[in-house]
Amino acid sequence: MTEISVIIAFLAGIVSFLAPCILPLIPAFLGYLAGAKVEKTSRLTLFGHSFLFVLGFASVFSLLGVLLNGVLSMVAYDLQVWLGRIAGIIIIFFGLYLLSLVKPRFLQEEHKFKVAKFKSKWVTSFVFGAAFAVGWTPCVGAVLGTILALAISQPGQAFVLLAAYSLGLGVPFLLAGIFAREFLVLLQRNGHVLRYFNIVVGIIVVLLGVLVFTGKLSLVASGLGFLNRVLLG
Repeated sequence: MTEISVIIAFLAGIVSFLAPCILPLIPAFLGYLAGAKVEKTSRLTLFGHSFLFVLGFASVFSLLGVLLNGVLSMVAYDLQVWLGRIAGIIIIFFGLYLLSLVKPRFLQEEHKFKVAKFKSKWVTSFVFGAAFAVGWTPCVGAVLGTILALAISQPGQAFVLLAAYSLGLGVPFLLAGIFAREFLVLLQRNGHVLRYFNIVVGIIVVLLGVLVFTGKLSLVASGLGFLNRVLLG
């Protein structure tokens, strides 16, 4: 089940990148980090700033994973069962939020941290990444909250799950840095698809929450195994 949870965490990172309140802002964001418009900045420079940004938020998530790992690994089995149920409820709640069926105030508001600009733009990129990890925007907070709840349901795996989430969120950022111009064109052509994004993700998150609550997350692995056998004949 651990392997499936890691895959889910990785995919959740990609989902966070594709969120409607994040994806359209990526070109402007890359230009902000580089200090110039994307069209006027070299691929190497954009990639460098993207890498430092990713390193910034990955460091924060990994540290959080280490702290949770140390605390949750000492939890007794009976308590683990209840933590799984609580985590399932939390995940379902986040799924309902993505479907706009519940609208809690603390998720509606953006939590931003002002980042002072340093003399070095490279340092600013790293610090900005760390601030991004701490001050989640509402849509990223729902998906990341789901992974944190999943980590609570699996004591001892928090670091691995948050590292996988960081990787899933980081890889698209790096690709966007390398292929910024192409990414901008693709976004302009297909931006209308984003309107359905939260609905699809919300349904998936609710189903995930039900599986976590009932302790049946392993069914995902069974389903993938069956699908693999069908496709491979």
